[in-house]
Amino acid sequence: MTAAVWPGAVGVALVVVTTLGIGSLGLRLSRTTSDFMVASRSVPAFTNAAAISGEYLSAASFLGAAGLLLTFGADMLWYPVGWTAGYLVMLALVAAPLRRSGAYTLPDFAEARLDSAQVRTICSVLVVAIGWLYLLPLFQGAGVTLGAALGLPTWVGPAGVASIVLVNVTGGGMRSITLVQAFQYWFKLTALLVPAMVMLAVWLDDGRPDAAALGRTDFPTDVLAWSDPLAAGGSQGLYLTYSLIAATFLGTMGLPHVVVRFYTNPDGRTARRSTLLVLTLLGLFYLIPPVYGALGRVYAPELAAAGESDLLVLLLPRLVVPGLGGDVLTGLVVAGAFAAFLSTSSGLAIAVAGVLGQDVTGRTWAGRRLGGVAAFRLGSVIAVVVPAAVALGEPSAGVATTVGLAFAMAASTFAPLLLLGIWWRPLTPAGAAAGLVTGGVGSGLAALVTLYLDGTAGWVGVLTARPALWSIPLATAVMVVVSLLTRQPEAPHVRRFMVRLHTPEALDLDRG
Repeated sequence: MTAAVWPGAVGVALVVVTTLGIGSLGLRLSRTTSDFMVASRSVPAFTNAAAISGEYLSAASFLGAAGLLLTFGADMLWYPVGWTAGYLVMLALVAAPLRRSGAYTLPDFAEARLDSAQVRTICSVLVVAIGWLYLLPLFQGAGVTLGAALGLPTWVGPAGVASIVLVNVTGGGMRSITLVQAFQYWFKLTALLVPAMVMLAVWLDDGRPDAAALGRTDFPTDVLAWSDPLAAGGSQGLYLTYSLIAATFLGTMGLPHVVVRFYTNPDGRTARRSTLLVLTLLGLFYLIPPVYGALGRVYAPELAAAGESDLLVLLLPRLVVPGLGGDVLTGLVVAGAFAAFLSTSSGLAIAVAGVLGQDVTGRTWAGRRLGGVAAFRLGSVIAVVVPAAVALGEPSAGVATTVGLAFAMAASTFAPLLLLGIWWRPLTPAGAAAGLVTGGVGSGLAALVTLYLDGTAGWVGVLTARPALWSIPLATAVMVVVSLLTRQPEAPHVRRFMVRLHTPEALDLDRG
């Protein structure tokens, strides 16, 4: 192992040991199905906020945001803005009612609100689809990251992340990963912040160099300049901007691994407090990727031209700080990136495993019905192994690109379901099913075209690359229109459930 590689190897090893060590604490506490799926609804606000932030800040945030800023300039600030603002929408409209619903998963909520097994099945399929679409680039990115930073074969990343996630998820479930993710938020913040401060100090000390000062004349001028807004690209650029905003603002509330964390709070008030704290923690973190993007414009613009912008965070410290100092800083960011893969993958595995455990493996396996914890563990294996296997045989399409498609699918399906299910009483099972299928099929086909049909040009490529601006209104309109066409006298269970969603827990309804 070369001297330049060993700090990263040590950092990754420490992250693995710490993750498994903290996860073992949850193993000793987890006994019931509620422990595994929602940590028995006992996670305090600050701990849950740190865990949500650690889970949410995936490789798309840790690596992808800086790479997008390097390639496309300031317009890509909409990504961190949108990823954060999505929690503001959740705070105002969804967090507390969702917790009061008493559900374990999104399919649970849908069935409780609509009393429909069909809608529950559709929701289960969508949770698995969104979870796997999000897990795929994380596993692929882990392989690329460890290959670039440590020189390891690309299969090591997916296999390593999948194995560690399986140990924690099957061992202690939500209790284990809550403690792990809370730690990993602070570690990822440190891993990105410390090198950024050192590199800024170097940049200021060498006189804010431009390409000429560094003796580099081969930098593309369009990369060196901080780009104009996408709207400068005409109607297509304007569409891309607003579609990105729609996907990130509304997609957060539909991501299964985000929603399930709100079921772990003791009550709706704590869920709101957790969301407010998440806004603060995310806002603090997202101040840092633009620093890497801006410094990359000075020290490493060639990465954009070579299509390696996702590696900017990993490569920049050595370019700015030569010698041992750069190696140590690189080791820190490599460890932080690996933590990002672990934390988000764990949350997605929990969300998908919960649905598989209830609706697939929990019903029958090898001719017999499994219990709650056994079904959850078997569901965890399926949830992790399938996307890991696909990642081993598929080339990476870019972390931020694929994660953006997962946001678009979540925004086109579960966002309308949650908003209408919580705030619009006339929603019917037929309307919900029609809207979910419309949003899921539309955004799903767009994702397949984007990932597997390279070079789609013109408006077709634009509309499939960022489908949110047409798929969200279409799914919502179908949900509303079909509900109005199939409207029946309000069922008693709907009235009771809506009262439960909107009544603070402090009020004792049984006493009037």
